[in-house]
Amino acid sequence: MVDKVNVLIFPAGSENAMEIYDSLKYNLHFNVFGASGKGDHAEYIYPKEKLWLSNNLYITDERFVDEFNEVLDRFKIDFVIPTHDTIAVFLTKHRDEIHAEIVGSPYETARIAENKKLTYEALKDCPFSNVAYSSTDEIVRYPVFLKPHVGAGGKGTYLVSDRNELERILTKNPDYLVCEYLPGKEYTVDCFTNKDRELLFVGARTRERITMGITFHSERVIDNAPFEEIARTLNDKFRFRGAWFFQVKEDEYGHLKLMEFAVRQAGTMTFYRQLGVNFAALSLFDAMGCDVKVLFNDYGLILDRRLKNSYRLDYQYEKIYVDFDDTLIVNGQVNTTLMKFLYQCVNEGKQIILLTKHAYDLNKSLKKYRICSELFNEIVLIGSEEKKSDYISDSRSIFIDNYFYDRLLVKEMHNIPVFDVDAVECLLR
Repeated sequence: MVDKVNVLIFPAGSENAMEIYDSLKYNLHFNVFGASGKGDHAEYIYPKEKLWLSNNLYITDERFVDEFNEVLDRFKIDFVIPTHDTIAVFLTKHRDEIHAEIVGSPYETARIAENKKLTYEALKDCPFSNVAYSSTDEIVRYPVFLKPHVGAGGKGTYLVSDRNELERILTKNPDYLVCEYLPGKEYTVDCFTNKDRELLFVGARTRERITMGITFHSERVIDNAPFEEIARTLNDKFRFRGAWFFQVKEDEYGHLKLMEFAVRQAGTMTFYRQLGVNFAALSLFDAMGCDVKVLFNDYGLILDRRLKNSYRLDYQYEKIYVDFDDTLIVNGQVNTTLMKFLYQCVNEGKQIILLTKHAYDLNKSLKKYRICSELFNEIVLIGSEEKKSDYISDSRSIFIDNYFYDRLLVKEMHNIPVFDVDAVECLLR
């Protein structure tokens, strides 16, 4: 078997970094590592031995390159995937000093993409270019939109309603780009360009319910042609490699106007990954010199997201006692969240004991729900009047049962953690 390629995601804890991790974590060709300059959500996702956190991992630190190379050498990293615009600029600029290959577009493209002023200057003659005013005297209509030259996620932006307000803001901070206000629908367009500068994929999706710069509702745009035309122009004008994206918005006449483009992956690229386009894997294979192809499932899709929690339980256990009725089986269906946890325990070599008062033929019930009896290290069937607490023998255990009275007795007798079915989520990793 060919050795796996070691890949570092940096920084590792942002939303788009999590999407890259999810894209690669089951891929048999890659070992995935993470690094960040501070504690972040990556601590709850990565195995400890595959994550590096250090206060010196900031590109503003004069020791950054040495510290970063120490990480790369420690993990024997082959490729680095930058997840932030400014970091992509820094790493590509210092490519010759870094002890691994940087995945993505070259420095000059990254530099222009990071800076909105440079972007607008480079594209000012394109029909999809957003109007950027060089002075307040040029503005004939308000409101106008202000954005910092370097920024992302809508941070530091303003919708300005009149000239007095605009001049007041610019007096405090002149480093703003003043643009026409675009009132229409907003879209992100996910793209992939290979090592030969061939544009292999263009996929537009809506941006709806935007919070913290993140799209919480997105739908596939079926009429992709207008977005493909813009993508081809950008691809001809700049040298892209791997995954990239751009954002457009409609003006008052419904014409698409470019807001920005980026040479990194977007967090919501998970949308097209569900349709077969794994941008992280494609980018890595392309960086390795492979001739890649895009396998796309051409059907409609809607994404709707919410904030998701991760937990770390400060308790070491070796045995799991779990109930059957209304716990493993709920409302006549298999509790898939609990099943996921039980298989996590199998992977970790923990013992699973099915402890139940099931009134029917348990073997038939297990077969009915297609649950293999060998999932359990032990099956204990007890009488309806017996106490489950009497059958728990190991203090390094947890107990999962829907019935409050049983949980109460176990807690009082053994002082171990007890969980209702709604709390199993905190046990997942």
